[in-house]
Amino acid sequence: MVTEIAHASALFVHQGNDMKLTELKGIGPKTEELFERIGVHSAEELIRYYPVGYDVFLPPCSPGENDDGRKLAVEGVLSGRPSVRRHGRLVILTAQIACPEGPVRLNWYNALFLQKQLMPGTVFVFRGVFHIRKGIRVMDHPEIYTKDRYRTLEGRILPIYGLTKGLTGKTVAKAAHQALDAARSSCREYLPESMIHLLNLMDEPFALRAIHFPGSMEEFYRARKRLVFDEFFLFILSLRMLRESEGEAGRAFPLPPCWDTEELTDKLPYRLTGAQMRVWREVEADLAKDVPMSRLIQGDVGSGKTIIAFLAMLQTACAGFQSALLAPTEVLAVQHYEKLMKLKETYGLDALRPVLLTGSMKASEKKQATASCADGSANAIIGTHALIQEGVSYQSLSLVITDEQHRFGVRQRQALLNKGDTLPHTMVMSATPIPRTLAVVWYGDLSVSVIDELPSGRKKIKNAVVDSSYRPQALKFLREQMAEGRQVYVICPMIEPSEEMPLANVTEETAALKKEFPEYRISMLHGRMKPEEKNRIMNAFLKGETDLLVSTTVIEVGVDVPNATVMMIENAERFGLAQLHQLRGRVGRNSLQSYCIFMSGRKSEEVMDRLRILGKSNDGFEIAEKDLALRGPGDLLGIRQSGDAMFRLADVTRDAEELKAAGEAAAAVMADDPLLLSEEYGALREELQIYHRSNERNITL
Repeated sequence: MVTEIAHASALFVHQGNDMKLTELKGIGPKTEELFERIGVHSAEELIRYYPVGYDVFLPPCSPGENDDGRKLAVEGVLSGRPSVRRHGRLVILTAQIACPEGPVRLNWYNALFLQKQLMPGTVFVFRGVFHIRKGIRVMDHPEIYTKDRYRTLEGRILPIYGLTKGLTGKTVAKAAHQALDAARSSCREYLPESMIHLLNLMDEPFALRAIHFPGSMEEFYRARKRLVFDEFFLFILSLRMLRESEGEAGRAFPLPPCWDTEELTDKLPYRLTGAQMRVWREVEADLAKDVPMSRLIQGDVGSGKTIIAFLAMLQTACAGFQSALLAPTEVLAVQHYEKLMKLKETYGLDALRPVLLTGSMKASEKKQATASCADGSANAIIGTHALIQEGVSYQSLSLVITDEQHRFGVRQRQALLNKGDTLPHTMVMSATPIPRTLAVVWYGDLSVSVIDELPSGRKKIKNAVVDSSYRPQALKFLREQMAEGRQVYVICPMIEPSEEMPLANVTEETAALKKEFPEYRISMLHGRMKPEEKNRIMNAFLKGETDLLVSTTVIEVGVDVPNATVMMIENAERFGLAQLHQLRGRVGRNSLQSYCIFMSGRKSEEVMDRLRILGKSNDGFEIAEKDLALRGPGDLLGIRQSGDAMFRLADVTRDAEELKAAGEAAAAVMADDPLLLSEEYGALREELQIYHRSNERNITL
């Protein structure tokens, strides 16, 4: 059995040589550097650098109120000659077309050369973003097509990629074409043919090409379904295989209940909620068993999961053993450590001997912390990936807690578990509101506990769902809050501007807000930054050295900033409701009144009604269920923020059907051949090796 476990563990160690980007035609060292800025270092990574959206050539329509903010094609007859007016250096060319729903005004900027083309009485198809401004129907700088020319383009779906300055969408698309062509000979299907037919899945090589360059909407949906299935299947199968090998590694030490935890809960200046007490009793009972605990603690941001972790660490210390808390960011690790130290000092918790271990510590500090882990003088270890590095050992590690499990790869988790002499108890904390039925599939054999109450004393966050016409009032409100000494988050869906997808982005928003608020300290944060830079920026915000932080959704897994009372989310319609709910959980972290402004780029009632659900409920699980029911296939064309999520395409709640199918398929494989030794699973075994290698590289702790 030891040999078989070693064989299974070998899946997590694989080295290979990726094709360099410079081997693709037209990519030299300078262009390679631009690709590296967006996180693409090889041709293989480029193939998995999926579009953040798509430009679809829809059939011409007559736009109505619900189309405000959408990119459309409008067919019409030009009524009269275009007019010209000047506004400083800006020359505005304006024309008008007649449509059944009413006339549409067309504006072009500094494009007088179009005058000769725009002949009155001519039928054209104009394509651009449609808006209704003060009752006037407008398209700014639309593309112009003859009726026959547009007919040849209708139905085309062009990829839109996340870019950086100097890198164009055409360059990425051309390189992606070449990378896919180069991989054609080596790319093969890794799932058994019987599974492909049973689940009606598209072949993976075809799906990879179709996700970049779909020939039709049906092809796009099938390609996405396959790749989402892959992401879920490989992750779930990895966890199941890891737990299978863990199950043979030995039994855990029982950690009996102790009076210290009872006294601490009595002395705290607040009473634990009923949900917190229920979950703590479940954890307390699990720790006392000689069977390793595997428990998921779910709860909204701010629901009080951390105190449950600290109580578990205290019970472990009282039993004479060590515990480790692995946090996804250094800033969060430091905050956890400082909170635990404050508890120890305030309530005289002599059994606890905490230590902090992070990558950026001075060599002398790290050496001292590492020694205290090895000799047992520290028994409550908090840190980041530094906890699992070579050279770090533990005397009696009996409890491992991971904060935001989905932010860690399987290999990181395995490395920490392997630090103990026997299999430690494991506890996973997550603020992702996964419905219980899906959590069982997702986390397999983990027991699920839910903290479904917020601590008393927290004021309900006041929500405002508005469109862009409200921006002046919103900016005025931000200024008022900062004038009172409060801090503000502004969230954008994109990192940098995109011509094909004109959405708010961190780069331009930061520049604009610095002009709007020159007297305040403004910084930006996004997923492409190096971990050290993210830590520096978040630390400054935490310490009150930054007044306004412009960020992508990377802020989801963040720290408590009690002084942050306002969050404004740009283009809120582009996010899932569950994600918006998690984002707003970053404010309202104390007794101060907090606010969240959901700024929609579209004015349609359908969009606004969906966002208003957030104002009616503060229950993340209820919101996740409603989001799942409301979002249709069209939403799949929405953006994904590269570098901000573990999955490139999949969404745990939105893709519930694929998640269930992946869970069932993983269970079937484990029942049939848990070590993947048969010839039938040879390709799957190799795919898992590749998956673990790239998964480790792409996750930033």
